[in-house]
Amino acid sequence: MTIHQLRIFLAVARHNSYTRAAEELRLTQPAVSAQVRELERTLDSTFFERVGRTIVLTEAGRELLTYAQKVCTLIDEAKMVMEELDELKRGRVAIAAVSTAGAYVLPSLLGAFRHRHPGITISLDVANRATVQRRLLHNEVDLIVMGRPPERVPHVAEPFLSDELVVVASPSHPLAKAKRVSVDRLGKEVLIARETGSGTRINADEFFRQQGVTLPVGMELGDNSAVKEAVAAGLGIALLSRHAIRMELALRRLIVLDVKGLPLHRQWYVVHREDKRLSRAAVAFKAFLLTSAEAVLASPKQPWQANRRARG
Repeated sequence: MTIHQLRIFLAVARHNSYTRAAEELRLTQPAVSAQVRELERTLDSTFFERVGRTIVLTEAGRELLTYAQKVCTLIDEAKMVMEELDELKRGRVAIAAVSTAGAYVLPSLLGAFRHRHPGITISLDVANRATVQRRLLHNEVDLIVMGRPPERVPHVAEPFLSDELVVVASPSHPLAKAKRVSVDRLGKEVLIARETGSGTRINADEFFRQQGVTLPVGMELGDNSAVKEAVAAGLGIALLSRHAIRMELALRRLIVLDVKGLPLHRQWYVVHREDKRLSRAAVAFKAFLLTSAEAVLASPKQPWQANRRARG
């Protein structure tokens, strides 16, 4: 039994698929299957069984899953301790972020952090809220970034960046130049919504419910870009983060409606498991978010880009 085999086993168990595990590990599907079969021969057990078109863990597989996670976690912790001895000259941070933060907030911050610590490698997984929470639950990442801290797993959540949620529309919308639009008036509009379960959708549903207004959902889309395109095409209005619409506002493809009770103020949080022993690299990145995120994103020019141009 090898660590390599255990990591392959964990990937297959996580995806319930040899093919998707192979894609994640950048191996061929036959190679993944062969390693699992070898592990089964070594331990004289069967760890997966086929149910319809998918595979699921057997009882033996569920038992091995617990131990494999512990073994791999201990090995990763040992690696982190060794990396800490190098005083941030090298290291690795694994982050998962909900789609709005991952696409519109973190890229500039990652650039600024990498400018300070070029030896640290950062992996960023951008996914929906449920997937991000699941990755935290299974201890697959160091940090997660989201607008609403998770509910299920004991965690430490700290706000690092302010955000506003606003109603956006096409510049040709009848309410584009209206002042102090009532929420009741918005009730006559069609909502272009994010998918159920996303932080933005939860905020939108809560806001309109508290106002006693129900907006018909014209489209439900799982991507901010798709929502923005639908709104720009005049198909409805949407409640979105200001961070997600900066370019569209600058280009006048979208406008923010002047609505009573808006904008909604919220925070972006950096979160980790309560029992997580963060590496020095992860601690450094978390500290960077808490102390520098507002200033970096408020700057009209990113300082590391300016310095790079000056050197060139």
